[in-house]
Amino acid sequence: MSKNQKIMVQGSEITVVAINEQDFISLTDIARYKTDDTSAVIGNWMRNRNTIEFLGIWESLYNQDFKPIEFEGFKKQAGLNAFTLSPQKWINKTNAIGIIAKSGRYGGTYAHKDIAFKFASWISVEFELYIVKEFQRLKEIEQKQFGWTVKRELAKINYRIHTDSIKENLIPPELSKQQVNLVYASEADILNMALFGKTAKQWRDENPDEKGNIRDFANVSQLVCLANLENLNAHLIQQNLPQAERLKLLNNTAIQQMRLLTQDNRIKKLEEED
Repeated sequence: MSKNQKIMVQGSEITVVAINEQDFISLTDIARYKTDDTSAVIGNWMRNRNTIEFLGIWESLYNQDFKPIEFEGFKKQAGLNAFTLSPQKWINKTNAIGIIAKSGRYGGTYAHKDIAFKFASWISVEFELYIVKEFQRLKEIEQKQFGWTVKRELAKINYRIHTDSIKENLIPPELSKQQVNLVYASEADILNMALFGKTAKQWRDENPDEKGNIRDFANVSQLVCLANLENLNAHLIQQNLPQAERLKLLNNTAIQQMRLLTQDNRIKKLEEED
């Protein structure tokens, strides 16, 4: 179980954790909104026939190891006076993954957000709406933090461009003398030629069925390099360098930077997550 996060819902503190890259919410905390006897509340909810049917359908959709025969047995018993069902019993008998029972410091019953929202609606429809609202706010904050992290990592990588040297791998080809001597009307195409070895039109002609442009299909390494080339080109323009000369300098820079970027582990991680 990863480090937990908290959301405040109508004065109640609700724990949210990431388990196997999925968001799980504490049913124990949700139940505490109604009573201190959280185990009894969760147990009463789970013995309900509608609840069992919902849990069974969810597991059938997302859990290939779910045991449907055991699930059918629980469904048949639902509604009987003597029937009881605890989270641990449900997990052990059906091999469920949507509900997790934990002991220790962060102990309690946790459920996938889909299931947790369903439990919250059983507790209180109003409470469910507030939980959904606060959960969405938490996700928005996480997205912003992820963006900040990416920017920080890219800044570190850009700094290394000026200090490191590594082995060649996936390096842009060195432009021929004929390519260097070509004059392009578009400054964007100078950058495209320096990095990709072709203009936007050439790429479109080669990929008539693709939507977008050459930069839409660039990887993270190429996008980082492209941003640096844009800054360098602006500086070279201020120095009144001819286009052909700027193109040659930009191409040499692209080759040097891609040598670094294609070997940087942080860039590789970003490309895997993209």
